[in-house]
Amino acid sequence: MKKLIFLLTILFVSFAANAQEKINWLSFEEAIEFSKTTQKPFLIDIYTEWCGWCKKMDANTYSNKVITEFINTNFYAVKLNGEEKKDIVHNGKTYRYQKRGRRGYHELAASLLSNKLSYPATVFLDKEGKLIQNVPGYHPKEQFEKIIAFFSNENYKTTQWELFEKEFESKI
Repeated sequence: MKKLIFLLTILFVSFAANAQEKINWLSFEEAIEFSKTTQKPFLIDIYTEWCGWCKKMDANTYSNKVITEFINTNFYAVKLNGEEKKDIVHNGKTYRYQKRGRRGYHELAASLLSNKLSYPATVFLDKEGKLIQNVPGYHPKEQFEKIIAFFSNENYKTTQWELFEKEFESKI
């Protein structure tokens, strides 16, 4: 019996140590709904299914424990497919999928990215859902940690990026 308890304890401890926390990804509509009761800024990951750099960002950046915990605590995290087929209503406007060439695009993604569709892209909205900044491209976890810290707690309003980056202390 003691061996069984010991083995179960070892199994539980190793499972807990290897368990990765995950980002609590929401749909755009869910994040808007949650923001009506508790206000936090939004972090929107705009991706496509075919994008290799998007997959790399999921695997290397968004899977990091420090990044995951920080995003879950400080943002409403939204995953938005840049080629989403379903309509999304925001601020009284309906955004739709637009068929163009072999692939189309979603109007909300285009709007958030100022019509410069590039994947992956991270978009930051303030607590009211207004655009702060879009940040195109893949970012390794060390760089992305600085970016998300800059856009949390409204640091971007009081500190220049260069100074913030210079004084930033990483937890990774």
